Amino acid sequence: MGTLLEMRQITKRFDRVLALDEVSLEAREGEILAVVGENGAGKSTLMKILSGVYAHGDYQGQIFYKDEECRFKSIKDSEKRGIVIIHQELALIPYLSISENIFLGNEQAKGGVINWHLTYQKTAGLLEKVGLRENPHTLVSNIGVGKQQLVEIAKALSKRVEVLVLDEPTAALNDIESENLLNLLLELKKEGITSILISHKLGEVLKVSDQITVIRDGKTVESFPNVDVDENRIIRGMVGRDILDRFPPRDTTPGDILFEVRDWTVHHPEIADKKVIDGVNLSVKRGEVVGIAGLMGAGRTELAMSLFGGAYGSKITGTILKGGKPLHLKSVSQAIENGIAYLTEDRKQYGLILDETICRNISLANLNAVSVRLTVDEFKEKRVAEDYRGRVDIRARDVLQHVKNLSGGNQQKVVLSKWLFADPDVLILDEPTRGIDVGAKYEIYQIINELARQGKCVIVISSELPEVIGLSDRIYIMNEGRMVGELARDQATQESIMEHIMES
Repeated sequence: MGTLLEMRQITKRFDRVLALDEVSLEAREGEILAVVGENGAGKSTLMKILSGVYAHGDYQGQIFYKDEECRFKSIKDSEKRGIVIIHQELALIPYLSISENIFLGNEQAKGGVINWHLTYQKTAGLLEKVGLRENPHTLVSNIGVGKQQLVEIAKALSKRVEVLVLDEPTAALNDIESENLLNLLLELKKEGITSILISHKLGEVLKVSDQITVIRDGKTVESFPNVDVDENRIIRGMVGRDILDRFPPRDTTPGDILFEVRDWTVHHPEIADKKVIDGVNLSVKRGEVVGIAGLMGAGRTELAMSLFGGAYGSKITGTILKGGKPLHLKSVSQAIENGIAYLTEDRKQYGLILDETICRNISLANLNAVSVRLTVDEFKEKRVAEDYRGRVDIRARDVLQHVKNLSGGNQQKVVLSKWLFADPDVLILDEPTRGIDVGAKYEIYQIINELARQGKCVIVISSELPEVIGLSDRIYIMNEGRMVGELARDQATQESIMEHIMES
């Protein structure tokens, strides 16, 4: 098939930072092009140029679509040509219905009056096409993230999309939802729709892509067909070296039990008689990494947040013990004071102040350590931030850079640095590597191992079963708010974990 879209020698600067340096890529008609690279490589920036988020004139280089040069000034310009991008942060309005979201800005109206019958009729057809069995009247706030992704794709199809760009579409989805979405891309391919897929999940890239383009440090490294390619081949292009072992070895021997939870029960914050967590028991030893596995909706995040000073839930009962002594945690600040840290799965909403600097975000959980008489010592705060920037390899211009301008992986390192500076004894890490590349993941795995070597208790919640298995000394398995199994490291396989879930 012939070339449908070509980006030639695209260069983009943000102040002194060169984000893209003469990047080129080519997408063919009716194929799936995967664009891969480490966090900060420039993938999302490139797609924002393609979609008109960064207007022509803000970058150097050329975009050719159907052999015509395009100079998009806005998203509307690119969408008129059939190029639609679905960003990693979904752009749906939660308190509008599915129908209203799909046709927002593209209302089915005549004479200024919306034809609601036609709107719902077209919505039903689009939902059927993407395999989503939901009433068009349903509010987006009442459906999960996986279904919201399908609504975004339905919205793109309503605009007669010819090139569909998806930026990390499965980052927040479970395995079943991810599988369904990838199968949908293959179905759209049969209809002649070209897709550009940005993903850190290399197994997904290998499953669906026809061509793979690798970007590293703002430059195109190589492009090649997906023929006889394995993950190691892609990783070598992404990071410039082989990563022989995805999980760094850890030789620590866990000590005595330091953190224990007994008969922990949590009710829904709005539905008083609904138990979200039901009689959970768990323990973690000094120097031990304990994983919590389960399908989305199993209650893992709700458990973690409820333990973190009651940040989630109502009518919470049960006992938390640290060093054998009961803790009575009534707030997040009390949890922090008692040496417990929680790295949230949603770093942008709950983990960071996006409009603040790296420096200020790192000091947030331990301001006393950089303060004198209730006044922050900015020089000390900056020294601390510089130290952590080096320790966890935060790639930024300097520590005064705002975190909203960092890549996802570097934002995650800032959140992790915040909790490392707080020096907790117990760290609960909720999806610590979500949406970040294989190189950054390895660096975070090394940090987790170092925390274990220091005798910390580490609890890792992850939707990626290979990650839970590769990191953990023991694994608890959750389903529907209950612990349904416990496996030692040498017993844990993806199959054994799923067996516990399915048998519960």
